[in-house]
Amino acid sequence: MSRTQAVRDWIGAVGAKTAYIERGSPWENGHVESFNARFRDELLNREIFYSLREAQIIIEAWRKHYNTKRPHSALGYRPPAPETIVHMDPRPVMH
Repeated sequence: MSRTQAVRDWIGAVGAKTAYIERGSPWENGHVESFNARFRDELLNREIFYSLREAQIIIEAWRKHYNTKRPHSALGYRPPAPETIVHMDPRPVMH
């Protein structure tokens, strides 16, 4: 049984129904469409990937920047998951 079929079976078993979202319909799936547009504009349209490994490295760097540094207007111009800086005592601890 495929994963898709397993999910469909589970949905039917719990009595839930799914809503069909037309592909590429920003009015039905706004968050995903917004992200896809930014991903394409800020990364994919500006890069030429010469290998799968290069694409993985560049996309991961962009993902980290998007989530930890890039301000998001919906969050009051803060990143969704800012990096935490832990200040440590510069003096060594003697036990």
